Amino acid sequence: MITIGDLNIQDFPLLLAPMEDVSDPPFRVVCKENGADLMYTEFISSEALIRDAAQSVAKLDIFEYEKPMGIQIFGHDINVMRETVEITERVQPDIIDINYGCPVKKVTCKGAGAGILKDIPKMVEMTAEMVKTTDLPITVKTRLGWDENTKYIVDVAERLQDVGIQAIAIHGRTRKQMYKGEADWTLIGKIKDNPRMNIPVFGNGDVDSPQKAEKMRKQYGVDGIMIGRAAIGNPWIFNEIKHYFSTGELLEPPSIDERISVYRKHLDFSIEWKGLKRGLLEMRRHYTNYFKGIPHVKPFRSRLVTCDSYDGVLDIVEELRIHAYRMIEFPYNFTESVVLN
Repeated sequence: MITIGDLNIQDFPLLLAPMEDVSDPPFRVVCKENGADLMYTEFISSEALIRDAAQSVAKLDIFEYEKPMGIQIFGHDINVMRETVEITERVQPDIIDINYGCPVKKVTCKGAGAGILKDIPKMVEMTAEMVKTTDLPITVKTRLGWDENTKYIVDVAERLQDVGIQAIAIHGRTRKQMYKGEADWTLIGKIKDNPRMNIPVFGNGDVDSPQKAEKMRKQYGVDGIMIGRAAIGNPWIFNEIKHYFSTGELLEPPSIDERISVYRKHLDFSIEWKGLKRGLLEMRRHYTNYFKGIPHVKPFRSRLVTCDSYDGVLDIVEELRIHAYRMIEFPYNFTESVVLN
């Protein structure tokens, strides 16, 4: 059993990473149903939250069936971050997570997200103040460092533990790398091997298959794995990894009907939560992966990302379903013109 403060989670949990414009309630529900053990909200701006900005306040929406749930916040002002903790407490999350890893320029230029990796003393001070503000577990998600010359994460993790964080998740890249190149888990393994570390250490970065998850678990000894981009349009990855861990065998990929069923649930909740226009718009980023691997899917995807009608989207998806089964039945009698016509 993994313990984060007073929260007990199953051994070697699989975590859904906080992703801006992705990790909303509609996406989280399909990930939870497909094996995610601990999930986080999209990251929430502390400045926007204390101003009661509607879009940021909406990100505090969490539901009982999602639990355990963490709310992730970011900011650069220590007093504002403390006030944000007090606001966040009111919705009773299981965890409050601090984002020290977002590499986006508009965040880092203010010294927030991964920007704070250029000021480690402030990072430690801010964390300590937030820990003092609440009885909820404070956790951290961060990166190896700002750039190749500042990868101090082994020392940083120890210092953050010393001021009271209850778990740490590390993305295996620097801020300068953004999401380029291959994630390096070597220092994540060194944190886990540090005899002074006694809080859970979660690894993040490039885990996109059950085999990769097993490799990271064995090679680096982490307490769990956080999965982000690989879950977009592919919430099945959590159960696929768990099945592989327990049996050593790969699960059969979901059928087209299973994909469409989950996609429909995701779509309907997205519209219910955000309204028709925004709900349809924000689902577009998920189409590619929901229907990945279907031969000649590109024309359907092009139509889906431009369709602004709920019924129209459902009609296109039904055409796609029929097309997919025809491809299974007659794989050698198909030409691209069938779709275009």
